Amino acid sequence: MNFEIRTDIYPGSVVPKNAAENADGEQFLNRSFFLTDGVMLSQIKEISGIDGSTLQNWVKRGWIGNTVNKKYSKNQLARILIINMLRDTMHLEEIDYLLKYVNGTINWEEDDIIPEARLYAYICRIIDGSAEQGISSMEKLHEYISASVCDYAETVPGARERLQNALGVIISAYFASLAKEKTRGLFLELRKRAEKETEERARLMSGMVIPQRMKSDASFPGNK
Repeated sequence: MNFEIRTDIYPGSVVPKNAAENADGEQFLNRSFFLTDGVMLSQIKEISGIDGSTLQNWVKRGWIGNTVNKKYSKNQLARILIINMLRDTMHLEEIDYLLKYVNGTINWEEDDIIPEARLYAYICRIIDGSAEQGISSMEKLHEYISASVCDYAETVPGARERLQNALGVIISAYFASLAKEKTRGLFLELRKRAEKETEERARLMSGMVIPQRMKSDASFPGNK
């Protein structure tokens, strides 16, 4: 199935790229934290389009980390956007496992191999590059992921491979969400067309004229 890779909005957000002067993923996050060290829940809702009760549920379940003075950090915003972009095709528990695979315990940075903000920046870079190069196979995608993280410096042995594996799942899930969206659109189009055809048949049946032969048969004595 062919589908267009969306690059008009930032993944996991409702923010159009043209509203942020087509900044890359890292610049987009930095803009959200210009002159501030944290953003409020209302700002998170505005950026992500997620309702407050859902966000608070994620916090309670330990998926976002603790806030400071009710403010979310840049890494927490990135984490929220990543969860949001994946939840259409992955269970939340699977997303939580995936992020723990990358960075371990949520409130302990010592076991992190990459800040979530930089992980999000890599995601944006790979999605944009995949669209530009027309990447359509998993083999090409993995090659492109490897090339895209060439500037990553390992914090521990094996960290690069771990990062690439996680990015492979994240980007594949993103492509799956696009395929799901495409499938949904095709189904709605099919149903709309089928309903229109049904209405047209009903209209023709209601206005159908009885053939002349059937009218003449009704005059025979045996048919009275």
